[in-house]
Amino acid sequence: MTLTKLEPSTMNTTKVLAVILIGLGIVAFAYQGIGYKTQENVVDLGPIHVTAEKSHTLPLPPIVGALALLGGIALLVVESKKA
Repeated sequence: MTLTKLEPSTMNTTKVLAVILIGLGIVAFAYQGIGYKTQENVVDLGPIHVTAEKSHTLPLPPIVGALALLGGIALLVVESKKA
């Protein structure tokens, strides 16, 4: 019985970056924006404090998702042609 030396899987940084960009592109298309809430003091009269919660949205244009998706695909294509 012979033991063969196992080669480690070589997933270089270009492929990892491509997969991350593709994932970010899909998420950007799915959510179209990032929502968050803040609390703001409305009334501050002695011992009485009234706060209001405001919702804000940071819009994420679809072009950002498209660029990330296409960039990831382009990196994968270039990497596969190089190998």
